[in-house]
Amino acid sequence: MSDTNFDTILYEVENHVARITTNRPRYRNAQSRLLLEELDDAFRIASKDVDVHVIALFGAGEHFSGGHDLGTPDERADQERRPYQSGMRGRFDRSRELFVEMTMRWRNVPKPTIAGVQGYCIFGGWIVASAMDIIYAADSAMFLGANFQYLSVPWDIHPRKAKELLFESRFVDAAEALELGLVNRVTPAGDLQSEVLEYAERIATNDPFQMRMIKLAINQMQDAQGFHGHITAAHLMHLLSAEGERDPDYALKVPEGRRRPMVERAFENYRRRSS
Repeated sequence: MSDTNFDTILYEVENHVARITTNRPRYRNAQSRLLLEELDDAFRIASKDVDVHVIALFGAGEHFSGGHDLGTPDERADQERRPYQSGMRGRFDRSRELFVEMTMRWRNVPKPTIAGVQGYCIFGGWIVASAMDIIYAADSAMFLGANFQYLSVPWDIHPRKAKELLFESRFVDAAEALELGLVNRVTPAGDLQSEVLEYAERIATNDPFQMRMIKLAINQMQDAQGFHGHITAAHLMHLLSAEGERDPDYALKVPEGRRRPMVERAFENYRRRSS
């Protein structure tokens, strides 16, 4: 077994499987800049380690990820230490690097990757999970997509279904995610990690080069269909969409606190259906 020290994630290798766990359960594993940078480092380390044949990604606590970090004390302190460039140039560079370039690198890691998702998987959580080759979901998983920076949604599920979900802004539970093909398997919440690791260790016994060629061939199929070009173009539409929330005639009420308007709408829809 080997381990590497990080501040916001846990990293260990056992039985040829690198286990990467986002470790901000207090904030539902909100994706701070530091967390994303450390994830990027962890994937790079695992991709270069010849003892690692498979990478398994988890989130500590009850939730895989509540999405982007919109202002936890840690994130605010980091921004004070390392301020972003102001204006559209800074917004574009930050958004592009953290949520497009990094995610594309994780998608193209030359080893099989598996995400174990439980609880909330909102916006940025969907982005990271989508970049993995395989997704196992606990029966508690709740996915929420949007016109986010890495718009993989119409590749993850049928485009018409993607429109239906994003137009309404509603959660997808584990059973529906399985039906839509977003996830590979659904397990009881208590069995999620063991089920993921059992599968990971099973495929870790295969030849790493063969696994790499299989992954490369399938990813290339998507790229030939325009995946990379679509993500690049959709990122610009995301920036326009986010800017549009500042318009005086924006249709939704901006909620108090730091929850995004379409996330608040999804919770309203969920509460209405549950009542």
